[in-house]
Amino acid sequence: MIEITLDDRLGKKVRIKCNEDDTIGDLKKIAAMQLGTQPEKLKIQKWYTVYKDHITLGDYEIHDGMGLELYYQ
Repeated sequence: MIEITLDDRLGKKVRIKCNEDDTIGDLKKIAAMQLGTQPEKLKIQKWYTVYKDHITLGDYEIHDGMGLELYYQ
């Protein structure tokens, strides 16, 4: 299990526990449940790289303790 921090830069930080073989889409579903929104309205990125839903966290080399940016569409 790894823990990832999602920051929306509007004052909300969400900590999510998941596995490295989970996809970005799975991460969005967990974040949407905690935030009370739809997963389709979330966009996860790091700097200028927007992460695609079907690729796993391990493929993007996302590790324990990383912080990612969360945007609402």
